[in-house]
Amino acid sequence: MGSGLLVSKCLVLSGVLCALAVTVKAQYLLEDGSEVTDLEMFQECDVCPEMIVLPLGEFTMGGPPGESRENVHWGEGEIRYVTPEDPYIAYHEGPLHRVEINIPVAMGQNEVTYDQWMACVQDGGCGGYIPQDYVLQENAPRAIIRGKHPVITVSYEDALTYTEWLNKKVGADVYRLPTEAEWEYAARAGTQTPFAQGEEVTTDQVNFLGSATEIMLNEKRPDLISRGKPVPVDEMDAANGWGLRHMSGNVVERTLSCWTERHEGWRTSSEHLKHALNPFCERRVAKGGAYPAGMDYSRLGARAGPDPKNRSSVAGFRVLRELSFEEQKE
Repeated sequence: MGSGLLVSKCLVLSGVLCALAVTVKAQYLLEDGSEVTDLEMFQECDVCPEMIVLPLGEFTMGGPPGESRENVHWGEGEIRYVTPEDPYIAYHEGPLHRVEINIPVAMGQNEVTYDQWMACVQDGGCGGYIPQDYVLQENAPRAIIRGKHPVITVSYEDALTYTEWLNKKVGADVYRLPTEAEWEYAARAGTQTPFAQGEEVTTDQVNFLGSATEIMLNEKRPDLISRGKPVPVDEMDAANGWGLRHMSGNVVERTLSCWTERHEGWRTSSEHLKHALNPFCERRVAKGGAYPAGMDYSRLGARAGPDPKNRSSVAGFRVLRELSFEEQKE
């Protein structure tokens, strides 16, 4: 019997057919013996990330044709303007396909912060690597990126060392990076909107570059600002419907998945995970857009494929925790 489903039980009592609807919620057991359930937040140690339990379910993965707001694109060897007769279709965002999330998981409420990374370093983990704690800004002093800012200049391989340390802290092999499918499912939070917060977003909700967005849209947008730097994870009206913050914008987030030019159409999260565990990927998928990019890159269907060794000032990550069923309670 699946979690979070409404189950009908028909009972025959004295010749009368009765239908009884009972809501069933999944219960998961953590390493310390505590139980958590759908959309509950938990934290397994003082310096561990806050996690939110995701409901099991399914969703449509990918970016639909015409969703991109790009006004121009490169096609057939030339720059082309988007028109109704010549729409921009992002080849690598399709094809659309349904994916069932069949591995119970919790997702980090926020991107991993600088302080959380440094807790790993100070505890002898993360290879002792101290990441860059600033970003350069145009016509302004460098911006300091510490504390609750998302950690930056950490590669895919660096992120793996952080999850290894978390697993040692909790005493179980349960933390890892999300696959692209798990990331997109969490970001969409039961919707199919372009952005984590809905059909349209502002720079009060999503940290993207307003000036780049004006160029993309080919129109003036004085309501959009350009911060040119990441913001702390607890700033802005950045939560989606499940309470996950900055799934659109702020910093690009690394995933476990191997880059492919098109979606392969795998139908379950377990199948996505199986293919993501390939150790020979030349590139890994990154999602979510970032502070120096236009709004279009913050769409949930958008994707990039950076080198797993690259340490970029626009990229960070969030973690995922696999969960084990405790029991189903009525």
